[in-house]
Amino acid sequence: MAITPSSTQELLVEQHGNVVVITLNRPDRLNAISHVLLTELSAKMTEANKDPDTRCVILTGTGKGFCSGLDLVDVGQGGIGSDKKETKKPKQLFDLRDAPINVMWNMDTPVICALNGAAAGYGMDLALLCDMRISGESGKMAALTAKRNVVPESGGTWLLPRLIGWAKASELYFRARVLNAKESLEIGLVNTIVPDDQLMEVAMQWAKEVADNAPLAVQTTKRMMRMGLEQSYDTSVDQLMMHLAGMFDTEDFKEGVASFLERRKPEFTGR
Repeated sequence: MAITPSSTQELLVEQHGNVVVITLNRPDRLNAISHVLLTELSAKMTEANKDPDTRCVILTGTGKGFCSGLDLVDVGQGGIGSDKKETKKPKQLFDLRDAPINVMWNMDTPVICALNGAAAGYGMDLALLCDMRISGESGKMAALTAKRNVVPESGGTWLLPRLIGWAKASELYFRARVLNAKESLEIGLVNTIVPDDQLMEVAMQWAKEVADNAPLAVQTTKRMMRMGLEQSYDTSVDQLMMHLAGMFDTEDFKEGVASFLERRKPEFTGR
């Protein structure tokens, strides 16, 4: 299988074997999230997660910025979060189940952020939702919501304290800090820094290393890490043992053992 092409030029999708590269493509707006881009990003992340041949996703942006957040122009014209186009529609509770922030959180397929510039607001939350972040030298994390009288509504207040601790998260949000790549690395917000012109090369190398491993093992590990944030130790270990029992019956387990004994690189099929 392969991921189908994007229905809009605002989002680019490329398949490289078992790796899918998803690129935010609104460089004139620093890749600000429009309603169209929001919908398509959810669709493609969902498709990648369901595709058995996709073992890793790279998320990046076109141009000088990763993502500047929600497009306030689009909001003002009746796009994201606005009901101007349907003023007579009955009010309902909002539903975020299909929003990118929830789709990405619930993905079992690993996602690598190739941070090619500034990530602010919604864009910073998207970066935080990725499992690993590789930053170009021009990468930035901009926690500027307090300067706009808004909040990190897309998971940031849940994610950031868990990633860097309460005190550091408070410092970033309450002071509205903008961190460069070096500062982000020092506090653990990014995994590594590379020259801007090597960003996608390194991200692809990491993604292929992920894709070379047994997909069921990688995806189960990610799911158990995610669920473990809200579970007791005993519950988590019990679930891991249940998953492990099933993995012993797979072809990939046999291949993993055989490749070890034969001292060769394993060839996993996902079966």
